[in-house]
Amino acid sequence: MGSYKLYLSMYGTLAVLIAISTLFFAAILTWIGFLNLFALAFIVTVFNVLQWLFAPKMIGALYRVHEVKPNENPKLYRIVEGLSRKMGFKKIPKIMVANLPIPNAFAYGSPLTGNRVAVTTELLRVLEDEEVEAVVGHELGHLKHRDVQIMMFASVLPAIFYFLGYSLLLSGWFGGGYGARDEEGGGALAALALGGVCLAIYWFLSLFVLGLSRYREYYADRESALNIEDGPRKLSEALAKIVYHTGRLKSYYRRSELGNLSSFKTLFISDPDRAEKDSLEVSGFRRFSDQQLVNRILSRKITLVDRIMEIFSTHPNIVKRLKALRELAS
Repeated sequence: MGSYKLYLSMYGTLAVLIAISTLFFAAILTWIGFLNLFALAFIVTVFNVLQWLFAPKMIGALYRVHEVKPNENPKLYRIVEGLSRKMGFKKIPKIMVANLPIPNAFAYGSPLTGNRVAVTTELLRVLEDEEVEAVVGHELGHLKHRDVQIMMFASVLPAIFYFLGYSLLLSGWFGGGYGARDEEGGGALAALALGGVCLAIYWFLSLFVLGLSRYREYYADRESALNIEDGPRKLSEALAKIVYHTGRLKSYYRRSELGNLSSFKTLFISDPDRAEKDSLEVSGFRRFSDQQLVNRILSRKITLVDRIMEIFSTHPNIVKRLKALRELAS
């Protein structure tokens, strides 16, 4: 995916999301009133901001994350420190290791905790040092582009319609109506109808948020590829191995043991929910080099089902992602 096309698609998606939200807000304002809608919008916004501020604490507890000191893993520390300076960070993010049984990585943080880059213990076991470097470059790309803040802001818009929809449904269900047009009991039915419309808008806007998330992944891939020598190859091999090993591990562990992995999966470099299917495509390919694994995945045809599933995913289809990296290499 070319640089100009990527930027246009990414910022175009965000602009459309804001524009559609504004249009629907204006329409609903005429029905339920200015104060009702904006009071709800204020509450939802405050809730999302608080969630963003305290999310690092939740992530740390959920994924059993601990900070790594330079003497504990000097190799990982040198990788993060070197790339941080090269990519223009004034302060090196805290380096964290998550005790998870799948190979993955994620970047997160807030003004209360500062920026953090986390890799899993399994990722350090499965990947070579140069591949770990490429993964770290991707996660630093997310921090550099402020993706955590951008996605938090984008998620507020659908959330407002979600809570508004349920508020209207409850109001209509108990016969109270909503707003100034509650006349002769007709407001209850109108509230139910408008509540259903708001939930449909929530679902529709969520598709734009998912699309924006996928573009941010391409953008972070590009940042890693351009800041690391032979970056496209290293990141391609890392992604292929992450998908392959995650899929095999997810089929080995019981669902209950991996149940919390999807709680913050939008943070991960690769979607663990997609990995099992992607891994099955290469499961019969027993002995292979890293590049053979990449080529094996690239040889897959993207089906209509794949395209539909991607629409509802936080991450791009792995084949399309590897193709984009191959275009960068050329």
